[in-house]
Amino acid sequence: MLLNTIYGKVRNAKMNTQVPSSTSSLDEGLVGNMSFKASLSESIEGNLDVNSEIGVVLPTYCEAQNIEKLIEEIENLNLNTSILVIDDSSPDGTSDIVRKCQKKHNNILLFERPKKSGLGTAITDGFRIFLSVKNPPKYIITLDADYSHNPREIPKLIAPVQKGFDLVVGSRYCKHGSTRDWSFIRLAVSKIANLLTKLRVHAKISDYTSGMRCYSTKLVRGIINHLHSRTYEIQIETIRQANLRKFRIKEIPITFVNRKKGKSKLSIHEIKDFLSYIFSINRKY
Repeated sequence: MLLNTIYGKVRNAKMNTQVPSSTSSLDEGLVGNMSFKASLSESIEGNLDVNSEIGVVLPTYCEAQNIEKLIEEIENLNLNTSILVIDDSSPDGTSDIVRKCQKKHNNILLFERPKKSGLGTAITDGFRIFLSVKNPPKYIITLDADYSHNPREIPKLIAPVQKGFDLVVGSRYCKHGSTRDWSFIRLAVSKIANLLTKLRVHAKISDYTSGMRCYSTKLVRGIINHLHSRTYEIQIETIRQANLRKFRIKEIPITFVNRKKGKSKLSIHEIKDFLSYIFSINRKY
């Protein structure tokens, strides 16, 4: 039976904090609230009692062609993982494929949101959900669900965090990092955006916009209430907040491959929001 979405449950719960109607992400004051935690068991599909070292957040929208294979590759890494798919009611049946995978694996969680609400809110919701389960993971991985990121590179991200780093970014632009199947224009735009961000954030890394990362739970707890991005600028905002609070940041090389199945979700509106965020950054705050 399809469970109710968390939005309806949160609105109906008897809490002092309410979710503003203008946002579709989880209210930041809800983490730690017992009513909110109780509602998870009725809102998130899957085993919330799973005890894993690593939480993997997979935001999806129309990834029916990729999601099952991606989940199986993560499972085959033989790591102690929980996989959280946050699907924005994909019309292609992405969430139904995830439910099929849940019948085979008991470490998969599904949060189906009522509409397409942006990458930033999906990642923030993923953070809040993992922080709120009975046994939060020690590390949280984010990556794209379209195979732009190779899931076999996940162990490379985890190793530095296990040694004391708080945020490890899979970098396309550090030494030995690379991109494949990108046009010259797309590569130039990406590098210019990262250069502009570097001049504003000063985190001493070369790739601020990569979505393949590993976060320590300590870091996520420290910045969660300061994340307000709705779309792709979440990648910069998380680094900026980590850097401001003196968390240890490192980048390691990865290979980014242009998606081969499905269509890109990046819209002109999201590009404008992204550029607006870069130029609005105030270094002091």
